[in-house]
Amino acid sequence: MKAAELFERLWIQYSCENPSAGKIYDLFQKRGNRVINDHIAFRTFDDPRVTIDVLSMPFLEAGYIPKGEYRFEKKKLRARHFEHPGDPELPRVFISELILDECSSALQQMVRTQLDELPMSLFRSPDLIYKGAIFNSLNYSIYESQRAESEYAAWLYVFGFRANHFTVSINYLDTFEGIEEVNEFLKSEGFPLNSTGGEIKGSPAQLLEQSSTLADRVEVVFEEGKRTIPSCFYEFARRYPDEEGNLFNGFIAESADKIFESTDYR
Repeated sequence: MKAAELFERLWIQYSCENPSAGKIYDLFQKRGNRVINDHIAFRTFDDPRVTIDVLSMPFLEAGYIPKGEYRFEKKKLRARHFEHPGDPELPRVFISELILDECSSALQQMVRTQLDELPMSLFRSPDLIYKGAIFNSLNYSIYESQRAESEYAAWLYVFGFRANHFTVSINYLDTFEGIEEVNEFLKSEGFPLNSTGGEIKGSPAQLLEQSSTLADRVEVVFEEGKRTIPSCFYEFARRYPDEEGNLFNGFIAESADKIFESTDYR
């Protein structure tokens, strides 16, 4: 599958789970902007069946190549990003994974038991990144137990394999001067922003500034009944050129660490 088709399918799934993203996209377009994605992100576990290497396969087959690697000690995550060398307007792909051996034995057992119940054919499917919720039924007490230790793991338990967020490239927005103006516009339209570490993560000196909405809350059916919980969010990024005039293509771990918290309870 071509990269553009991959992202179109992922966007349809993502925007259905995160209605705010579609509304913001439309608002940007109505102001005369061309909305280009800076990057798209996924979450997974470091279990051999669903590692970064497994989830990245469709992108590698579409021409992407691996680039930067990152570590998030407090959240027990590692990550890698991928780029397409043939088209600078194709989004970067950022995939992170929870390092299970660094989690409690209880969380490790829950995750591995859940994965063991699934057929190997699911993990080998080229459609794995679109599968969404992969478990047949969801238990709210399990969700709460996982969330107490790792919001990241709890999110995966409920939402599975899908785009965790898309990111608008502010560099391509013609009617906004910078990230501050984008943030003020979003707030004026009623979209709450992630303020962890400040609404703007990063700086021009670091060659990358980022902000994000808080995740939309969606109704999920658990065995115990319906609950409304945070789902996906929308991010915005502005990149700056280095001393040689080349646009910075990587990520700042300290900033990304705060962006992860866009799906936290507030």
